[in-house]
Amino acid sequence: MNARLLMIQGTSSGAGKSTIVLALCRIFSDMGYRVCPFKAQNMTSNFHILKEKKSATVMAKIQAVQAVAARVEPDIRMNPILLRPLGNNVSEIILGGVKNLRMSAEDYYSSFVLQKGLPKVLQDLEKLRKENDLIIIEGAGSPAEINLSNYDIANMTLAEKINPHVILVADIERGGCFAAIVGTIKLLKPEQRKFVKGIIINKFLGQKSILTKAVISVEKITKKKVLGVIPKIEFNLPNEDSLDQKRSQSSFSKRYLDEQINFVATTIKKNTDIKFLLNTMKMNHEF
Repeated sequence: MNARLLMIQGTSSGAGKSTIVLALCRIFSDMGYRVCPFKAQNMTSNFHILKEKKSATVMAKIQAVQAVAARVEPDIRMNPILLRPLGNNVSEIILGGVKNLRMSAEDYYSSFVLQKGLPKVLQDLEKLRKENDLIIIEGAGSPAEINLSNYDIANMTLAEKINPHVILVADIERGGCFAAIVGTIKLLKPEQRKFVKGIIINKFLGQKSILTKAVISVEKITKKKVLGVIPKIEFNLPNEDSLDQKRSQSSFSKRYLDEQINFVATTIKKNTDIKFLLNTMKMNHEF
């Protein structure tokens, strides 16, 4: 049977999608599920190199760390498209772990992403689905970038192809969290809103009770359930986002990685309605 698909999208870059995916990989792995991370398209210069007998392939480091969280080996199929920014609106396109070519953003969107990128993404995802119980997919940026919506294969363009359960993550520390949640959902096409099953508010500092009225209002307006309010977590793991001001060390021991992953996963599990996720995905599990 093909794996179930859970997709974590965000109201913005830096909302905490990577961290939520990492935590859920460990949480569901602890429950005994075969789980792996996936990100269709990632722009980063923070790489993980997979060395093979005669060659080496490249994937985003954060997907490799998420694989550690899922207790599986990093697999190039977890990150089919890697964009390495070179400056002047040009990126190196790494497809399937292999350096391919350099393209401007305009050329990438007009002649590559849908023609060559999306088929590769769907191919790799389908193979992973046959080997796992659950794939946790990380979106990129925001799904409400309406100027790019037709090419956004990391968010709703992909969702329309694979029909996942989507959770929307918002960063409350930046301010404007509730407007971002409502605005994001309102800007989605009606046929895309159905994928969104719930909302997570991330990086909160303070008494959760002061959010009660706002949460009720957001749930009423969006018709989506707020699944959790995650406190701001201080941890040290590789990051990928240029907007993430946290600077992590360049290398980590396996033991240290596991300690940090377990700490993050425990905190997020304590503050998230995991039972709702299981019921939504029709995954039976005894607590």
